[in-house]
Amino acid sequence: MKNNIKVERAKKNITQADLAKLAKVSRQTINAIELGKYVPSTVLSLRLAQIFEVEVSQLFTLEPSDWD
Repeated sequence: MKNNIKVERAKKNITQADLAKLAKVSRQTINAIELGKYVPSTVLSLRLAQIFEVEVSQLFTLEPSDWD
């Protein structure tokens, strides 16, 4: 799964630590999501979308390998 978290953070000029605080998770969790090493829960995905004021589908997109 691809994500645009880093791009959205840059648009809002916030750090991983800032985003983590807003989303009520650790900075390491945000880092792992950005690196594609962690797939967030539905609740966290919705939280992130609200923080960035975008739809979840603008943050996360499926890749062909996600269908295997």
